Formats: sequence, structure tokens, C-alpha cells
Amino acid sequence: MTIDVRPPYDTAADADGDVDAVRRMRAIFAANAQPLYAFLLRQTRGQRELAEDLLQETMLRAWRRLAELPAEPDTVRRWLFIVARHLVIDAARARAARPTEIYGVDVAWMPSPENAFEEIVDRFALADALGQLTSEHRAVLVELYYGGASVAETANRIGIPEGTVRSRSFYALRAARGVLDRVDELVS
Repeated sequence: MTIDVRPPYDTAADADGDVDAVRRMRAIFAANAQPLYAFLLRQTRGQRELAEDLLQETMLRAWRRLAELPAEPDTVRRWLFIVARHLVIDAARARAARPTEIYGVDVAWMPSPENAFEEIVDRFALADALGQLTSEHRAVLVELYYGGASVAETANRIGIPEGTVRSRSFYALRAARGVLDRVDELVS
């Protein structure tokens, strides 16, 4: 597996005579990018774009503090993992602070089947039901039903055993049915 992320150093530093700093940053990136990306991928539950963004930000912070970083590779690696972990926490907090965005369907552009209104209501009800599930249950259902992944693929992407995927999907579906049943009772 290769990472499609460029090292965050400025190549203009070569022209400025800071060749040693560029070489050191390249060495740090080469030695740490793969394990750091794998760590971030696990922490972001398989969200590749987010993991790449966090890797890029981690390396950018290393570039900015290159002169302050210790010379020992193990110490640098520990520092990078700590920075990455803090960035994951900050990203999770930022997502939790913002309300979930739900995009409505522009019915003017939709073909008008007889039950278009019911489909829209069903989508909102399903989005509401998913929003009331725990993040673990929601992640499993999204992978299995929206992503079309198998149990084994879901287990691999999320980083949990297959039996846990089956268990979480069972309890998530049961909880979602309960939410949808309450909505049906309110409508009836």
C-alpha cells in the first residue's frame, strides 16, 4: 500500500540553501509516513481522506518544528504519533460540535413517481433513526447497507472481529426499527 500524500516541506527551501532541513524532513517522512498513515486509518475508522489530511497536518507540524525535534528517530516517531493522536481527537471534537448536516432532496428536479413524498419522508425518518444510534452501530450499518460491504470487509475496514460486526448490525437494526416504529406511531 502506498500513500498518495506529498511531504509537506517547501521545495523552495532547496534554493534557499536549507538542504539539510529538506533532507531531514524527507528522511522523517520516509521513515514514518506508512506506520503513521496506518495508525490514522485505524483511528478514523477507515476514512482514507481524513487519514491523509491528518497525516499531512502531522507532517506539516513536524516541518514547522523541525529545528526543535530531537535527533533520535524513535523519539521523533513518538512525537509524530502523539501529534497525530491529538489531531484525531480535535477532528472528532469538531465534528461533534457541529450539527449533523442533512441535505434535503430538491423535488423540483425529481421525476414525480406517485410516492415521491413518501420516499422523502422515509429518507428523513431513516436519517433520524441513524442519528439516534451509537457511532459504532451506525458505522456498521453504513458499511453494510450503504457501502454494500460484506461482513468480512466491514470487519476489516472498521478494525473489529466479524462476530462483532454481526452482533452490532443485529442490535443496530433492532434499535433503528424501534425508532422507526415510534415515528410510525406518531404519524398514525
